[in-house]
Amino acid sequence: MNRRQFTLSTLALAAAPSLVRAQQWPDKPVKLVLSQPPGSGPDSMARMIGEQLSKKWGQAIVVENKPGGQNVIGAQLAAKSPADGYTFYFATAAALVTNPYLIKGLPYDPRKDFVPVGMVGKVPFVLSVNPSSPIRNMQDFIAFAKANPGKLAVANEGPKTFGGMMTRLLASQLGIQINSVPYVSVGAAVTDTVGGQTEVIVSDMPSVVQMFKAGRLRPLAVSTAKRVSGLENVPPLADLIPGFDYAGWLAIVAPTGTPAAALQRFNRDLDAVLSDRDMAAKILAIGPITEGAGSTEQVSAFLRQEDERWGHVTKVVGILPE
Repeated sequence: MNRRQFTLSTLALAAAPSLVRAQQWPDKPVKLVLSQPPGSGPDSMARMIGEQLSKKWGQAIVVENKPGGQNVIGAQLAAKSPADGYTFYFATAAALVTNPYLIKGLPYDPRKDFVPVGMVGKVPFVLSVNPSSPIRNMQDFIAFAKANPGKLAVANEGPKTFGGMMTRLLASQLGIQINSVPYVSVGAAVTDTVGGQTEVIVSDMPSVVQMFKAGRLRPLAVSTAKRVSGLENVPPLADLIPGFDYAGWLAIVAPTGTPAAALQRFNRDLDAVLSDRDMAAKILAIGPITEGAGSTEQVSAFLRQEDERWGHVTKVVGILPE
């Protein structure tokens, strides 16, 4: 054997163990960190998805709930975890794109600390009213607000939540003055709107869809550019405001430096799980609309676009990091 052959053989032998490990990934349990508590919508979805991935991989999926701190606790834990392919983050849009604009001294950098694995689903927001309200459509909403500047009470979760920011953005783009009423939770906002203490609410679709079915709230418009499944008769706000397309969403990301083989396998198998019609229906029953995981490149482009979009929103509505 000459020197060149010996060198190539040596390199091949040295690379063999890492190649085998990549092919065998995962060869131990995989951790999925969440910023939400047990029993929440994201927790239920993570466990459903994890159960299916566990069957494919022959390994347990351990869901670790780290709620609190506007997603910061869970996001920071995931960001600082070893990038070995065995810790992933089941992330919200707030954790990945809006927190940098809302929280001063954020202890993680979503742009640098994470790489995308795949999308899980999008969560439309809905503008709805108490059924006794004379407001029956968006034209009525605008007319009432213009006739009564600053008097129309619109419930939401607070100025730095998606619902709160959408409320102020909507008012700005429609050229109307409203009374944005913040609540400590979306549940409290729903309760008061159903009870008539506030007339309008801007909230995520999962929080109000049962109220629509029971006739206790009436939807006027959805926040996405297109009509959404389950509310096909409800027009999008984009019909009035071209380009208006805002939604919450969930995605899975990994600490930067995670092996490509793990990212690719996770992405491929996640897409297969989400593309199953029964799984998509189960996720839709919780709230999000899934269209598959998308490629890692597509998710990366989406995250950049969302970062720019929400950065623009915070400037328009005048929110500064605190």
